[in-house]
Amino acid sequence: MDLASKVYRFSDLIPSKEHFGLISQMQRAAVSIPSNIAEGYQRKGTKELIQFLRISYGSAAELETQLLLARSIYNLDIEQILNLLIEVQKMLNAYQISLTAKL
Repeated sequence: MDLASKVYRFSDLIPSKEHFGLISQMQRAAVSIPSNIAEGYQRKGTKELIQFLRISYGSAAELETQLLLARSIYNLDIEQILNLLIEVQKMLNAYQISLTAKL
């Protein structure tokens, strides 16, 4: 959830004309990551949790693309938030691998 909070704060750096475009997309992707983890965990089935982790990883990939786009268009420094995103992607991948090994 730390990543989602940082994305919301980062969004303030993007011009308000993007409120219904890039900002909205970034915020939804960032919120989707922990939301899908929580939903998958509550399903209580390992296979379902793995599927929701995959969805979370997909949202992380979307967010990465959007951050790169924000950097390209608005010349924003995204390194700190991008590094955190990469760590989240690594954790999602490791968690998915560990669960898959238990099946």
